[in-house]
Amino acid sequence: MQIKVGSRTFAPSLPATLLALVGIVAVSHLGVWQLHRAAEKQAILDQIEAGEATTHTLTADAAALQRYQTVTATGHYDVAHQVLLDNMPSLQGMPGYRVLTPFELSTGGWVLVDRGWLPMGPTRATLPAIEVEAHERTIVGRLDEVPRPGMRLGSPPRGEGWPRVLNFPQLADLERELDRKLAPWIVRLDPAQSDGYERSFVMRPDFGPNRHIAYAVQWFALALTMLVVYVVVNLKRNRHDDTGTT
Repeated sequence: MQIKVGSRTFAPSLPATLLALVGIVAVSHLGVWQLHRAAEKQAILDQIEAGEATTHTLTADAAALQRYQTVTATGHYDVAHQVLLDNMPSLQGMPGYRVLTPFELSTGGWVLVDRGWLPMGPTRATLPAIEVEAHERTIVGRLDEVPRPGMRLGSPPRGEGWPRVLNFPQLADLERELDRKLAPWIVRLDPAQSDGYERSFVMRPDFGPNRHIAYAVQWFALALTMLVVYVVVNLKRNRHDDTGTT
């Protein structure tokens, strides 16, 4: 391919063109990905702010509510069938468990309440004490998802005994273990509520959408730089212009 541009000719080789094309497409793709991440972070922040602004009464129809919504729920705990989520670190990185306790709503239906984090005992055979009274009460919390690992390798095996120790179960696994239908969200118990443990929940992302946008700008700038370099390197002065011949 040769294109004459004034006194110069743009004549890149095929390998140079392919190399430039791959590089520009790759870094542009990273820029687009960062923009998608920025949109996702903004959506999370919007959900958190909307959840803080209003409080809803939780019913069996919890699927209609958004993640991070503040809710109140009236009912009682099932103290005999609790779940300890294994491999759950504290904010300081200490190993331990998060306590999920089934809560039967007075209007019907079940929801799991995350009552907070507890440290491991001296051995895995020594489970923490997680007793709670079963009387009717009204609780306040925020809706959230069941914790998920970075990579899931199959479903956890069925546990034994109660409280039951499970490693990153999905909602379907929890329904199977508890033998009951559960609301699609768990309730993270508010730190001001009684009968809970460490509840320093971090709902906001580590950094907001602006940083992702800044990263996207950098990737797009790199793509533009690669394009300019590709053009400049392959734009050659015509020979007859160098010698002064016609």
